[in-house]
Amino acid sequence: MELKVTILHPRDNVATALADIAQGETVHAADVRVVAVEAIPFGHKIALARIPAGGRVTKYGESIGLAASEIPFGGLVHVHNLESQRGRGDVAAAQERA
Repeated sequence: MELKVTILHPRDNVATALADIAQGETVHAADVRVVAVEAIPFGHKIALARIPAGGRVTKYGESIGLAASEIPFGGLVHVHNLESQRGRGDVAAAQERA
């Protein structure tokens, strides 16, 4: 069985894709069986549990931000549904130019 995801810390609620994962594909992350509800590109994150809007997204055992909207179990976790709590330099720079 090909290893498709890795969990970096036992507290993580996301895993990182080590290869492209097709929608509907089942992957195993530690003791969790996850069916991708959408395509997960290599290097991106897949939710290991349902994460409610405003819920913490945990990677490396630390919060990396809050869910901007509900993220389903097996969903792609990326900038479209994850809000950093650490200031984004690209947004700050755009605001300064405006």
